[in-house]
Amino acid sequence: METIKTQLEVLIFDMAGTVVNEDNIVYKTMYQTCLNHGMNLSFEDVLTHGAGKEKKTAFQDLIDVKQVSLDADLLFQSFKKSLATAYESADVKSFISESTLHNLKKNYTIVFNTGYDKKTATKLLEKLGWEHQNEYDLLVCSNDVARGRPNPDMILFAMQHLGIQDPSKILKAGDTQIDILEGKNASCGITVGVLSGAQTKEELLEVNPDYILESLEDLDQVLSI
Repeated sequence: METIKTQLEVLIFDMAGTVVNEDNIVYKTMYQTCLNHGMNLSFEDVLTHGAGKEKKTAFQDLIDVKQVSLDADLLFQSFKKSLATAYESADVKSFISESTLHNLKKNYTIVFNTGYDKKTATKLLEKLGWEHQNEYDLLVCSNDVARGRPNPDMILFAMQHLGIQDPSKILKAGDTQIDILEGKNASCGITVGVLSGAQTKEELLEVNPDYILESLEDLDQVLSI
């Protein structure tokens, strides 16, 4: 593993829970949306069946698990309106400092990928004051591809956009099992779980990431090997 630093070219980071600290606004809003439409579930149900997924798919999965007669698109549209309102007053922070990102960008291409749609993801980055080519090189969202996580489509999209042929040159980091599985399904060279977001160390260990870190601020532990 001593050649990791020279082999890697691209670092792909999930957003909510990995890069962006938005105090679980997304999942709290999903939870409240489900309650508003009469679904009987817990917040843990939302995290278990919705974390890391494209959000309309997450609603459909919750409907299937709870075996209720609701329309996923209706829930999704209601959720998007509520989320837009919530974000207007939200105090959005990050789990990784701008200085750390800038240092990483000296040696690697930084990609953010997310189960959010482009409008939501862009709003989050604007809240942080982060700009394309300054803090990151590429943003890939769920509505850029046909299939969401754990399918590898967003990573494959990034590879095509960046002209990367070899997925072993990519590190994928995220806070959910879905993130890790996405990286594995794309044959990424390294998968990293972080404990800053939705799922616990025990949950992440179930899908065997190469590393588990407290947050992206600890990424130097991997990149310096």
